[in-house]
Amino acid sequence: MKTIYQSEPFVVENGLRPEHRRQAARGYWRAFSRKLRYPLGPEEKALSFIEGVLDPTHAISAVSKDGQFLGMAGFKSPKGALVGGGFGDLARTYGWIGAALRGTLIHVLERDCAEGTLLMDGIFVEPPARGQGVGTALLHAVEAHAASMKLQHVRLDVIDTNPRARALYEREGFSERSVLSLGPLKPIFGFSSAAQMTKTVGR
Repeated sequence: MKTIYQSEPFVVENGLRPEHRRQAARGYWRAFSRKLRYPLGPEEKALSFIEGVLDPTHAISAVSKDGQFLGMAGFKSPKGALVGGGFGDLARTYGWIGAALRGTLIHVLERDCAEGTLLMDGIFVEPPARGQGVGTALLHAVEAHAASMKLQHVRLDVIDTNPRARALYEREGFSERSVLSLGPLKPIFGFSSAAQMTKTVGR
């Protein structure tokens, strides 16, 4: 793994260590289960699916000096995403009928990559590591990765029920560009709207 950031208690590195794959799947589900409970739940099946499709080439991880997994940020590109997979992957976990229904719900949450923009695909910090600057370090690493790819912007979506995350993004220079309202789909995904936020990088 290539270290891209180092502080006294932890390092941030490109990719995801194989031994952290299961824990990363659990952390992703913990962070996003509220909006993914119907598309991917129940938990046991969701963990199986997420662990199976995690793409380390679209991940940036935070790891303690003694090798403990602390958190992860993912991104999406035209070549894939942190949590991607196709219909076949869904069918192996949920069956063909279940895959068809869940695929329809997942499609509602899909976001396309825009030219010159790195699209984030989730960021989370493990509970014991919160308050140590891990989330901010991961966010900075994503921005540095975008700049290294000669991209001009980083984009992320933050839901209306996560004001702490939005406050962090605003402190780090992200600004709202648009808002997606779910309308009658709110009971399914657990939030009413998601704000699209962007930041210019690489200057």
